[in-house]
Amino acid sequence: AKGACDAAAGGDACGAGSSPALPTGQGREQAVLETVLPAPAEESNSTDGAKAPKVNCEERNTTGIDRFTLQILNVSQDLMEFLNPNSSDCTLVLFYTPWCRFSASLAPHFNSLPRAFPTLRFLALDASQHSSLSTRFGTVAVPNILLFQGAKPMARFNHTDRTLDTLKDFIFNQTGIEAKSDVAVTEEDWEGPLPSVLTKGIDWLLLFSLLFLASFVMYATLRTESIRWLIPGQEHEHQE
Repeated sequence: AKGACDAAAGGDACGAGSSPALPTGQGREQAVLETVLPAPAEESNSTDGAKAPKVNCEERNTTGIDRFTLQILNVSQDLMEFLNPNSSDCTLVLFYTPWCRFSASLAPHFNSLPRAFPTLRFLALDASQHSSLSTRFGTVAVPNILLFQGAKPMARFNHTDRTLDTLKDFIFNQTGIEAKSDVAVTEEDWEGPLPSVLTKGIDWLLLFSLLFLASFVMYATLRTESIRWLIPGQEHEHQE
């Protein structure tokens, strides 16, 4: 699921496995249309108080917690170590990349969510550093937001307008938990913990793959006879 953003597709997500070859604003955008989890496709993320919550979350005890903030996993940490399969508590997990401008624009809104929903947990991880998890949960583009109950993904946020209000609506529709009304995006949310400033980087795995492919093509061109057996029918060409 590697690739750059595709502006021609008219989307607003970045490929999860690639890194930017051009400065901000010149990248290509990739649209992703995916329905992965149990929520019916016809149901939107808009608020509808008449419907029962789809996920019955066990709200965590907030006694003694003074600061509600987002936790970012580093490259050595495994997401599954932070999700308890024997629990019914809920965690909102963000897959992002620091070079994707859509991840950067989402960052301050996602940083403010732990204050709006103190009884839920919020995690974020760099999809380019956790490729196995990205593959496991179908993350072909970032930002990608999944709601977990225990260790099981229950719903995917698929709204193109990624703001604090739409995120609040999504969580309320899925869990029935109401957000605190006095929470808004602040200057501190723009500073972190999730970065809202783009960073440049190199996808070394993609670069190595391209170099390996180029080397193989060059070798095959120089040693055509050595790969003749790969072409069907060529092994019988000179039998007579």
